[in-house]
Amino acid sequence: MIFLTALPLFWIMISASRGGHWGAWMPSSISAFEGTCVSIPCRFDFPDELRPAVVHGVWYFNSPYPKNYPPVVFKSRTQVVHESFQGRSRLLGDLGLRNCTLLLSNLSPELGGKYYFRGDLGGYNQYTFSEHSILDIISTPNIVVPPEVVAGTELEVSCMVPDNCPELRPELSWLGHDGLGEPVVLGRLREDEGTWVLVSLLHFVPTREANGHRLGCQAAFANTTLQFESYASLDVKYPPVIVEMNSSVEAIEGTHVSLLCGADSNPPPLLTWMRDGTVLREAVAESLLLELDQVTPGVDGVYACLAENAYGQDNRTVELSVMYAPRKPTVNGTVVAVEGETVSISCSTQSHPDPILTIFKEKQILATVIYESELQLELPAVAPEDDGEYWCVAENQFGQRATAFNLSVEFAPMILLESHCAAARDTVQCLCVVKANPEPAVAFELPSRNVTVNETEREFVYSERSGPLLTSILTLRGQAQAPPRVICTARNLYGTKSLELPFQGAHRLMWAKIGPVGAVVAFAILIAIVCYITQTRRKKNVTESPSFSAGDNPPVLFSSDFRISGAPEKYE
Repeated sequence: MIFLTALPLFWIMISASRGGHWGAWMPSSISAFEGTCVSIPCRFDFPDELRPAVVHGVWYFNSPYPKNYPPVVFKSRTQVVHESFQGRSRLLGDLGLRNCTLLLSNLSPELGGKYYFRGDLGGYNQYTFSEHSILDIISTPNIVVPPEVVAGTELEVSCMVPDNCPELRPELSWLGHDGLGEPVVLGRLREDEGTWVLVSLLHFVPTREANGHRLGCQAAFANTTLQFESYASLDVKYPPVIVEMNSSVEAIEGTHVSLLCGADSNPPPLLTWMRDGTVLREAVAESLLLELDQVTPGVDGVYACLAENAYGQDNRTVELSVMYAPRKPTVNGTVVAVEGETVSISCSTQSHPDPILTIFKEKQILATVIYESELQLELPAVAPEDDGEYWCVAENQFGQRATAFNLSVEFAPMILLESHCAAARDTVQCLCVVKANPEPAVAFELPSRNVTVNETEREFVYSERSGPLLTSILTLRGQAQAPPRVICTARNLYGTKSLELPFQGAHRLMWAKIGPVGAVVAFAILIAIVCYITQTRRKKNVTESPSFSAGDNPPVLFSSDFRISGAPEKYE
């Protein structure tokens, strides 16, 4: 708040050369509106011993020395003045009472300057006072705003205009103050040097919205058209408020993402982008972009924007979600199980959003979940039919990935019903089809001859495996008038199974069971064995049936009626 008080007038005393005192007082500066008037208060003094009959005085403009021929503003002896001051100047004071107050009317800019007074007491008793008054011709009121205006803190704004014209008194009014407060006119106040001002005050609490507001003051003079206006823009300081920021952001992996943070504050804030306490970018600006190229799930998370200045701070966060296709599923759990056991298999993946997970076997859906990252497959009692290849497939709207895995079910051998023997001419072929896991050991037993032949004796037995199926073929050659009994035995670590192979018609050979490739291989083995047996006979001249002990591996004949061969023979 402005306090103006009336102080005692200072007399500027200048010592005279004859021991007396020449002194004068006037304001060092004074102002007035263009087109109005101004009264320059002035008093002077001289030595007491001088007793002039008449006291005269002269006002000069811009120079105190007569020899420089300065423009005469007022001269009491002759009333002759410079043309610029004709009709504009007159003396208000009584020189006899040592009052030299000057009145200037109809002010114009060219009248602004220094004014000097010279006392004339007659003869040599003349004295030009070095002190002077500077007249300032103005055209706008003076609006005074404190150097710092802070939002939320009460503010006083003043409007001051000079009131030094006795003929015209100013009237003050505020412009653009609606909603800010009601003005208070303090009235006419005297300044330190005796000049006068009219003051009006406006009290209000500014808000951030008032920043930049143009506040005006108008000085008007009654019964004239004179009006003078001045404006001041409020520079309201206030803390940051984040006004612009992304909401939650979803982006596809590999794309470009821009995060924007904008704040309103005065002065401009320091904006900082952070993630997990790490500063990613900062700048003094009204808005700040954070650019993320080729986003990956690793940049997924919460990002914070901090805005701060000397008056406070604000912060907000935004969550970035990176959308991506499922990663290759991971399969954990049992991959080898014994028949009858419970099997639990877990398939999991990572993706965003969560995928649809499905486990297939031979295009049949065994288990599925929607929008979950893990799938459990439970097989309470596995059977041989559960053995095989499975697929775990994960998919969402951004892609699909799959992982294959095998479940191996181990079980005791089973000899299938298609196992049998067949005779054609002098050849007997026995087919033993075994299903087992792990692979069984297969042996053919001829009880009547006390002979056992296993699959390792490839001269006599041909075997082929396809998945859990093992097909073994025993070929007997000779005069098949009385086909022998043949028992097929299959054994693995889970058990043993035996079956006496039934005989079928003579023309039901078993080429279809082993396929074309097996037939070719078997035929080649048959030729080799026949050659081998023929050569052996010639060397040993065998004429009677040899005998074998248990566990021997007979390479050739075991009776006069039959021979053992390792592959089937084709007949016309």
